[in-house]
Amino acid sequence: MEIIKLIGIGIILGVANVIPGVSGGTLAVVFNVYDRLLGVITLNVKKILSEWKFVLPLGGGMAAGIILFSKLIAFLFARYPVQTNWFFIGIIAGSIPMIYKRLLGAAKTSEPGAVRPAADADRLRATRRSPEKNGVRLPAVSAIVCCAAALALMIVLTCTDAAEAGGVIRTDFSFTLALRLFFALALAAVAMIIPGISGSFLMLVLGVYGTIIAAVADMNIPLLIPAALGAIAGLLGGAGLVRFLLAKVPAQTYGAIFGLILGSVFVIFPGCGTPVVFAVSLVCAAAGFCVSFFASREK
Repeated sequence: MEIIKLIGIGIILGVANVIPGVSGGTLAVVFNVYDRLLGVITLNVKKILSEWKFVLPLGGGMAAGIILFSKLIAFLFARYPVQTNWFFIGIIAGSIPMIYKRLLGAAKTSEPGAVRPAADADRLRATRRSPEKNGVRLPAVSAIVCCAAALALMIVLTCTDAAEAGGVIRTDFSFTLALRLFFALALAAVAMIIPGISGSFLMLVLGVYGTIIAAVADMNIPLLIPAALGAIAGLLGGAGLVRFLLAKVPAQTYGAIFGLILGSVFVIFPGCGTPVVFAVSLVCAAAGFCVSFFASREK
């Protein structure tokens, strides 16, 4: 019975990791498998083998969810690219309130004099001595700087990669594309570790989502190999990095995330099309906004 339950949870997590804006990490917390899942993301083979009754059904379910749902997403991108991209723009817009709330919360806990639960006396005294300038909290200023830098990066990506930004799916192997997929999937894998942040959403931000979905649906092995290697590298190396950044510089980390989200609209904007297509696209955007907004609301 436990195996069937884990397979079901794995399928749900797999589907969640395919949908931009839906956080697989959050659902892992909801289904009470997050800590155990983080524990098996390691190079310790003995640890993985000791948890095989957990890893196999959960991992198999996730793979099934990703493969099956990828075909639907690939179909929508091929037949209705404008409407599909507008739906994802709605998903992006719907997630902004949640990220903004987290950014504000992180900035407040990073303010001079703010007491953190795990802070010891020395850290508290050091925090209270943190400098301010003209009454402006430095964590807030640095978060704004990180947000602006990330937003500028996304605008630059839009200007330098118009083809991908326009929703073109690449299927032919090239060394440049392989490198891009490797690093994009590494970053997306790191994002998957953070509850509330969607790895597929970051792939959408980086302009490789359509290419990856098509590669999975068509079993395009030459493109899947660098993508898989990047995902493995991101999972193995990202867990500690994410814990460090969110613990040490939470305001700046969420500031950068907020900038990426704002800039991602420029990356995937598909145009408006005909009046009828635009009207349908607005409905799709509204639907995407509702799905993302209500799914990301923190109780």
